[in-house]
Parts: sequence; structure tokens; C-alpha cells
Amino acid sequence: MSANPIPPLHLYSVPSDTEAAPVPPPKRERPRTAWTADQLMAANFPEPKWAVPGILAEGVSLLAGPPKVGKSWLSLGLALAVAAGGQAFDSVPVQGGPVLYLALEDTPRRLQTRMGKLLGGQPAPAGLTLVTECPPFPQGGTEAIAQWLDRNPDARMVVIDVFAKMRGQAPQGVSAYDADYVSVGYAKRLADHYGIAVVLVHHVRKAGSDDFLTEVSGTNGIAGAADATLVLKRARGQADGIVHVTGRDVDEAEYALSFQPASGAWHLLDGPVTDHTVGDTRAAILRYVRAHPGAKPKDMAGELPHVDLDTIRRTCARMAEAGQLTRDASGRYYPDTETRTQGAPVVSALSGCPVNPSDQHERSGQSELELSGLSGSSEAEGTAV
Repeated sequence: MSANPIPPLHLYSVPSDTEAAPVPPPKRERPRTAWTADQLMAANFPEPKWAVPGILAEGVSLLAGPPKVGKSWLSLGLALAVAAGGQAFDSVPVQGGPVLYLALEDTPRRLQTRMGKLLGGQPAPAGLTLVTECPPFPQGGTEAIAQWLDRNPDARMVVIDVFAKMRGQAPQGVSAYDADYVSVGYAKRLADHYGIAVVLVHHVRKAGSDDFLTEVSGTNGIAGAADATLVLKRARGQADGIVHVTGRDVDEAEYALSFQPASGAWHLLDGPVTDHTVGDTRAAILRYVRAHPGAKPKDMAGELPHVDLDTIRRTCARMAEAGQLTRDASGRYYPDTETRTQGAPVVSALSGCPVNPSDQHERSGQSELELSGLSGSSEAEGTAV
């Protein structure tokens, strides 16, 4: 038995290293909610703050996906990147700031193991607070998170993994849609009041759909109340997953990701999703045609020495029928999508947000959390998803 056991972590038990008198939190003005039309048009509003430029803006974002697809690895990796001010998905620069991560289905030991893999020997950021217990929103969870945010005015993100642990019981006498809308509304009020990104890790239905928004578990009230929805799906071909993104401040897009089992990290793959979700032969043809617009099948034979010319011709014809290539009357093929600039993908350019938003500042140290009381509940021993 260890002589120094790890104490349970929850939102009411983060230790304080000093006995200094608590500093009162900064007073926040109540946001204005009514204007005349001419006043509204004359007003100047700051640009949305981005936790991950182009992907996660301030507001509530759902991160949904099937079990065991890697949602917890992805959300913890994002939390580490934002807290440290590093690169999300190993390619998107982010400005640092305190992050609260509610790992409500994990234990401290499991979190330590995962972070050790993700950090790969790098120092753990002091700006990340990890919590394994928190009461549901209606039973004091909202106030507990608000107290942490008051003590960390530079906070950039709160991650709740999983949302089902925080939503609480549905109000009596309301429809399922209204109950779902209300449950997300708790997080929405926090996100709007503090101007931060709140990520709710959630599940998808077993049945698939052509519209990824309809795959979110629950009624349409969940996705309808959120500011953005991200759905992580398994992919075929060279990519391990695809993230479909849409939202009020986020342009609708999809990104191909590769999962690195050794480090537990999700990496953003360069180029259109179609480059990474087709078979090796089609992927090679796509790369060649983008580099040599107007190429004929016989020109591609040198790029594909293991594939005979007839197979290349048939594959090109099928790709043209599928809209992956275009073909002119002389049998020359052209890319159907624009070639993305080589190098690190500047995701922010896709969604119209600056890479270094003016609202983001240098990362400051995270202040200590001093919340009174004990929840008295035991550690959640669920399985990470």
C-alpha cells in the first residue's frame, strides 16, 4: 500500500498551497440584452474568442461520437494544448490560458496514464485543472464551475466529459426536446457570461445518417441549443477519423484525422478529406492529378507501377462519375477541388477567424481554486470513451 495515496479529485477538493486571504473575483457587468435597431448597427462587438482557431469558438460546442472512437483522447489532448499554449491536433497554434477538465468517468490514475502518453516527456501545464467529481448542473454544478471561472478570469475552455453526468434529472412535465434544450442551456449561460468555450462530450445514435447533426444522441434540442456541433466518426482509407463541424460562429467543414496509438494524440491531416478516405490507388491518382492537371491515365502509370494501365483507366472513370475528378473530351483529368497549400494547415483561414485573435493574451499562471465544502461522493469508475 502506498504511503502517500493520491487524494480524490473533485471540484470541491482542489488543494490550496497558501493560506493567503482570498482575493475577491473581478466584478462582471451584466451584458446588455436590448437595443434599438440604430443602436445595434452602431455598436462595436469584439470578435469571438477562439480556444482552437477555426474549430472551437467561445460558446457551447458538442463533441459527439460513438463509444471507443477516441473522444476522451481528443478532448484531453485539446485541453493540454490550450492550457500550455501549444498546437492543437499537432498543427493548429492556440493561445494559452487556464482550462477546466471535468473527467467524470475517469480516475486520477487513468488520467495520469493518459496525460503521460500525450505529453511524451514534456512538462504538464499548471494551467490545466483536472476534476473527477462534480454535482450535476441543477444540483450545484453550475455554481461550482462559475466559482472556478471567477478565480480564473483568463480561462479559455471548460471540457465536460461526459455531458450525461452533468445534465441532471429532466424537469417534470416538459417534453423530451425541452428537457434536452434546458440541459444544454446551463452550459450555454456559463459560456456566454464568461466568454469561454465549453465543450460537452456526448454520444451519437447507433443508427447512422447522411446528416451528421441528426446522429447526436437525444432530441434535436441538444444540437439546437449548442452553438456548434462536432461529430467524430471512424473513417475508411488512410484516415482514422473525420470530424464534421458546423456552428453559428464556425464554418461548416470536415477534417481528416489520424490517431497515433503510441502517444494517444489525434493529428490533423493535410489536404481535403477525400484524399484520406479513399483507397490507396485513388489517393495516388488524386495526388498525381493535383500536381499535373490535365494528365491522362498513361501519364499516371509511372506513379502507380503496381497497378496496370487498364485498372488506372477504370479507376479514373469511376472517380469522374463520383465527382472526385473531372474529365474533358480528350480524356484528360483535372482535380475537382482546389489544391490546399502545402505545409501546416491554417484552419483559421477556412472559418474566417484570425490565427492570433486580438482578444487572446499571453498565458498567465492559473490561480488556485478555493471552494468550500465537500461533495462526499465517491470516484466515478466508468470507462473512458
